[in-house]
Amino acid sequence: MSGKQPVPLLGRLAVHLKMISMDQLAEALRVQGQAGEERNLGAVLRELGYLSPAQIEKLIAAQQRVLAGQREKEAGGAAPPRVDAAPAARASQPARPPQKPAPEPARARAGAPAGAPAEQAAAERPAPAKPAVQKPAARPARTSVGASGGLDGVLREAAARGASDVHVHGGSELRLRLAGKLVPWDGDAPDASAAEAMLRDALDAEARAELDARGQVDFCHTVEGVGRFRANVYRQQRGLDGVFRVIPARPPTLAELGLPRTMARLTTFHQGMVLVTGPTGCGKTSTLAALVDLINEERREHVLTIEDPIEYLHSSKRCRINQRSVKRHTESFARALRAALRQDPDVIVIGELRDLETISLALTAAETGHLVLGTLHTDNSLRTLNRVVGAFPADQQEQVRTMLAESLRAVVSQRLLPRADGQGRVAAIETLIVTRAVANLIRENKVFQIQSILQTGAAHGMGLLDQSIKAHVQAGTVSREDALRFCSDPKMIAA
Repeated sequence: MSGKQPVPLLGRLAVHLKMISMDQLAEALRVQGQAGEERNLGAVLRELGYLSPAQIEKLIAAQQRVLAGQREKEAGGAAPPRVDAAPAARASQPARPPQKPAPEPARARAGAPAGAPAEQAAAERPAPAKPAVQKPAARPARTSVGASGGLDGVLREAAARGASDVHVHGGSELRLRLAGKLVPWDGDAPDASAAEAMLRDALDAEARAELDARGQVDFCHTVEGVGRFRANVYRQQRGLDGVFRVIPARPPTLAELGLPRTMARLTTFHQGMVLVTGPTGCGKTSTLAALVDLINEERREHVLTIEDPIEYLHSSKRCRINQRSVKRHTESFARALRAALRQDPDVIVIGELRDLETISLALTAAETGHLVLGTLHTDNSLRTLNRVVGAFPADQQEQVRTMLAESLRAVVSQRLLPRADGQGRVAAIETLIVTRAVANLIRENKVFQIQSILQTGAAHGMGLLDQSIKAHVQAGTVSREDALRFCSDPKMIAA
């Protein structure tokens, strides 16, 4: 990647076809260089978990087609007469005996450097029609929606309009989520078959197989120049539907999210657990990404993320960041966490604490000297504590309360409220810092008493969600009517 040696054609194709990122290719080339020439790039990419065996086979086939195209281009003078000659001229010539098909070129060794540089466009250029050279399988044609230019055009325009989600429904109008509300798409509504063609076009072969087998599939879709979209495609009564969540091209900062600068202190812990909680669509992933980016800029450590799927892409700055996707790079969150303890991480980021095993392993990692950042779908700090303890059997809960009291560092619960001026949404947060007093209440199973500490703990950076909502109302950022819909104690807003 530095220019001292050519990048193998297989690697260039993998990046061009968006199977891996440039950072992943650089890492694979580094590992290959350490191992010597006896290990090819394909084997390294498979071992690192960046590509599956099926993807390697697909790349080898693409590499073979590119090399065959190069050979035919170099031997252009020996090509048969052009078939676009005038019909009369062709009729006056004697019939040529049928030519034998050229032997199929031997499969190129995965990762071998190309003899001559190949244009990236060659990866998608079909080979000349010959019996022995198969044309690459063409992807389904993109279905245009109005003048938008297909699914990518819709996603591009939705991101430009500030939408957080795009809903594709067969047989009915597309919808965008703007400032938390679903609004109709200004364009033609695709029928069920057109919507299915659009959605299946966004899937690779493995995702299509999973959709056909299970009826739904999670994946990330990339639109060049816009960013990534976390997507779920699923079957329902009327056909195939899809929801695409906009993920910006780079991680946000705390300031861009409208979060207080005091939250930066959550990245200064060197061990323990920090949880970001809230309902679906409240911005947990963005807040977590902002904290990881801050660690990446200020510390020199190894950060390992486990996500389903990978959303924000983090490039290594001062830290070394490795991102693993459940199902693609590892079987489950729990399996990745067990392996993580032997991968020398300083910071472990868990996309979601879903089950008992994942929660248990996260607590263990926090106790053994790692900083663990994760998310939970809980409403507030107190429910988060009860959820973690309640995930365990009754006979283990006393021990878990002790572990939680010792390892938990902070809980951030957040909501996104519509702005009074209609220009997007603003975050309201509840922050619980686990002081010695809070830890004692957790250990003694007196979680309900933490409410008063939250209300009076501003000196420690704490505060209730209702207090944050009230501050927005007083600043004129959020209307009183919207605030009353989100608060738990209307009297506090009315005061």
